[in-house]
Amino acid sequence: MSERGDLGRPHPGAAPAPPASTGTSPAGRPGLVSDFKSRALAGFVLALIVVGLVWAGLQPFALLVLGVGLVMSWEWSHVVRHAGADLAFGVHALSTATAAVLAAMGFAALGLAAVLAGAIIIFSLQFGDRPLMSAAGAVYTGVPAISLLWLRSDMAWGFWAVLFVFAIVVASDIAAFLCGRTFGGMKLAPSISPNKTWSGTIGGIAAAAIMAAAFAPLTGSNWMMLAVTGIVLGAIAQAGDLAESALKRSSGVKDASNLIPGHGGFMDRADGIVAAAAAAALYALFVNPAAPGQAIMLHL
Repeated sequence: MSERGDLGRPHPGAAPAPPASTGTSPAGRPGLVSDFKSRALAGFVLALIVVGLVWAGLQPFALLVLGVGLVMSWEWSHVVRHAGADLAFGVHALSTATAAVLAAMGFAALGLAAVLAGAIIIFSLQFGDRPLMSAAGAVYTGVPAISLLWLRSDMAWGFWAVLFVFAIVVASDIAAFLCGRTFGGMKLAPSISPNKTWSGTIGGIAAAAIMAAAFAPLTGSNWMMLAVTGIVLGAIAQAGDLAESALKRSSGVKDASNLIPGHGGFMDRADGIVAAAAAAALYALFVNPAAPGQAIMLHL
């Protein structure tokens, strides 16, 4: 209500006031242009940093993985326990850091042992207060850190393998966002993530396949095999995104944090990477554990 009485009422016979701006795009999709611009800018800056450090070698890339892993450990504490630097976070962060350092030194198996130990200790500390979810955080941050560093440790193909995984997830994310906002349609899982649609999911997986196939002329790989790999990893990345949405919804949290403009937190940005990196490493483990990057790029 207006504090000045009749001044808040339209004059009789006056033309109705235009409706207030709602931030919708001409196509009726709310904030599509502005939302995409903020996402694109933040994503471009992150991409430059990531690609540069992946290219620089295992140790520089390990510093990035370590830093992101520690931030995600803090975000997990915020999402699951609505806490900050509590004792469980300390164990979580130490477990993730130890796993990343060991993987960078060539001891990925010992890194997995550190992750398991951290999860067990966190479970004991949080017993009676969502212990499984708290303990799962050590796995959520530790396993993808080990996976990415193990893939990068392949001197011949490590750079291409890690870049391949990142490119697939980024292409899938962007296409899913644009297709979902542009075409809309049937919701994928409205009880978990009301904004995700089947059109976005299909568009994201298709983009992942195209991006994967685009690596063929760069690496001399078979484009059909790469495209199939892109489809699988794209679908897994979408599932990882959905799983993180379910975690946040069950915890009553919208974003893991607000550290990345337009994206929320590092967990919100890296949910697809977490799932895709772990899946890629598992595949490489069965195909060629001596050369994991080659296993991803050449399937040999």
